[in-house]
Amino acid sequence: MSVFLLKRLITLLATLAGASLVVFGVLEVLPGNAAQVLMGADASPEAIQALTAKLGLDHPVHERYLAWIHGLFTGDMGLSYAYGSPVGELVRERLALTVPLALMAMTLTAVVAIAAGVYAASHHNKAPDVGVMALSQLGVAVPNFWFAILLILLFSVKLQWFSAGGFPGWDEGLLPGLRALLLPAIALAVVQSAILARITRSAVLDVLREDFVRTARARGVSRRGALWGHVLRNAMIPVVTVMGLQFAELLAGTIVVENVFYLPGLGRLIFQSIANRDLIVVRNCVMLLAAMVVIVNFVVDLLYAVIDPRVKAADL
Repeated sequence: MSVFLLKRLITLLATLAGASLVVFGVLEVLPGNAAQVLMGADASPEAIQALTAKLGLDHPVHERYLAWIHGLFTGDMGLSYAYGSPVGELVRERLALTVPLALMAMTLTAVVAIAAGVYAASHHNKAPDVGVMALSQLGVAVPNFWFAILLILLFSVKLQWFSAGGFPGWDEGLLPGLRALLLPAIALAVVQSAILARITRSAVLDVLREDFVRTARARGVSRRGALWGHVLRNAMIPVVTVMGLQFAELLAGTIVVENVFYLPGLGRLIFQSIANRDLIVVRNCVMLLAAMVVIVNFVVDLLYAVIDPRVKAADL
């Protein structure tokens, strides 16, 4: 296990290092001076020069890169030009909304998709299977922002069960906060659950054809017991793979839905920072999202070894 974990840790660190170089390099090769971009085309040369010195843009590239990496490790991400606040503080405030939102959406996705996929596979080529696949195809085709607008029209405007947008803050209590995130989580989960349901169905059907399933049935194990006790675990590797990718996508892809529901999350912060040309915030947020994606994939690799020990043995 130690060799398996060591290899994954080395891959994790190498990927993070490569991502940091790409994120830093992309903003460095943008045309024009970053201070000029922040100040605008009408700024005076003196103001641009002062901001250049303030941002440390007059230092060599390698020094600025090392200083940025040091700031990431120490939590000093610099000051936002548009907000006038530390970037780390802004990110922490927004993550307090984005992470719970992604977790809620992923929980809804997993519960609905796994149940639907197993149900469809257990009724292969029958009416329930056709119905689940038709609904999943519809879910894949529906844009989440359009579905979010429909949810607002139905549950906020017509029924008035939920607020149309905004977030009361966790200081108001757990239930009001979760209530405000429920509709956005459903909007995010629709497309993801449709995709995951199809993956689950295919994986379960593949395992159902294995010899050990027929052996278990011959020994008297009920169909339901074989399905949930033997088939599902062996079908989980492709499902967990997709779930890991989906959770990373939910963390990084909440920009549109957060703007539809006017939620002060990380996605909305990135959107506003791009609009305000606040490149300091954009660089740190993009690196943070990249790190989240890499770490989620690392956790998925570890789950492989837990679900199927053959994965660990093959890597030794």
